[in-house]
Formats: sequence, structure tokens, C-alpha cells
Amino acid sequence: MSAPTAITLDLERRARLGIEEAVLCQGKTPGQVADILLRADEAGRSLLLTRLGEGQREALPAALAARIDYEALSRTGFYGTVTAPAGAARVAIVSAGTSDQPVSREAARTLAYHGHAAAEIGDVGVAGLWRLMARIDEIRAFPIVIVAAGMDAALPSVVGGLVPGLVIAVPTSTGYGIADGGTTAMRAMLASCAPGVTVVNIDNGYGAACAALRALPLLAPEG
Repeated sequence: MSAPTAITLDLERRARLGIEEAVLCQGKTPGQVADILLRADEAGRSLLLTRLGEGQREALPAALAARIDYEALSRTGFYGTVTAPAGAARVAIVSAGTSDQPVSREAARTLAYHGHAAAEIGDVGVAGLWRLMARIDEIRAFPIVIVAAGMDAALPSVVGGLVPGLVIAVPTSTGYGIADGGTTAMRAMLASCAPGVTVVNIDNGYGAACAALRALPLLAPEG
């Protein structure tokens, strides 16, 4: 039987990409997560933890668990010292309904970990189009808009046809039957008739935030 693969942190990711390494905790044992945290300590680094289950966190050594800023809704954790976002938000995170919040919050937490505030605009799904239209001028003011939606995922197409900035669509696994765990939403977003809408994988709020983080340095400086 072969030995387990050694853990190697990507400590140079920010230098290469401008984005810190994140650790996907899903599928990892509490022991493996603890080992990663200890290695981060050795390197003097903080970490963004994604898909960290409550049971995993509770099974960690108490001294390590106490140093995690944990949010159960998004299943994200900040390990170590993380500076709070400063300055005005340049990214809006728009979600169709409260069922999409685990994904939209993952995006918001990822941006916050990297020092960027986000304006979160929820419950504006197209089933009540007036809700979106009541806030569309507010949304249009942001150069980057992340849109999370499940079911038929019409929201990103509508937003993409109304706002001039970059629209990053996130299909969520919300919905019954033929929604098929987000596959229908993803196909709808990929087939959007709104030009230039960018689509990430199902429930991938982290990936949507990273797309925004890549775009932010390309924007004109504030002021």
C-alpha cells in the first residue's frame, strides 16, 4: 500500500495570480485539515478554507478551531489574521432567492478574505421581476456583478441585458426535479442570449469571486 501524498501548500500563488491559495476541505479528514493548518502556521500564512463542514471544524484540535473565523451558511473559514475589507465595494453579488445564499455568501467571503467589500443584493429573482427592477439602477453602478441563481436561471440573462459591467453567472443546485442539481441552470446560463456573460461551475461561489478578483486590477483606479 502506497504512502499518502504529502501536503504541499501553494505559497507563491498570490505572487503569480494575485489570489491567495484556498483549501477545499470537502473530502478531507479533520486530521488532514489540521495538518494543513499547522503547515500554514509554519509558513506564517493565513488560509481561506472552503466547504468546511461544521463536523470537520468541531473535530479539529480546539486550539486550531478557535482561530478559524467560521461561517456555517457558506461553509467558509478564515484561518489566521485576515484584514477586514476597506474602501467602497466594486463588486455586487446578486442572488435570486434565499436558497442561493450559501453560494452567494461563499463569493462574498472569498472577496472579503482578499480585502474587497461586496454589496449583497438578494431575493431579486425573476419570478417577481419588479424586485429586480426596483434595484437595477443600484446594480448598474457596479463594474462587476456576480449573479447566483438556480432553477431556470433566468436572472443572469436579464441582468446581463441591463447592466454594462462584467457579469459573472453562478448556477446553483436549487430547484426541483428537472433542475437536476444545477445542470439546467448551468445550461441556461451557457446558452444565454445576453452577450458576454461569464459562467462558472455549479455552486462555485469561490470561482466566481476569483474571476472578479482577476478583473478588479484591470479597472480604472477609484476617484
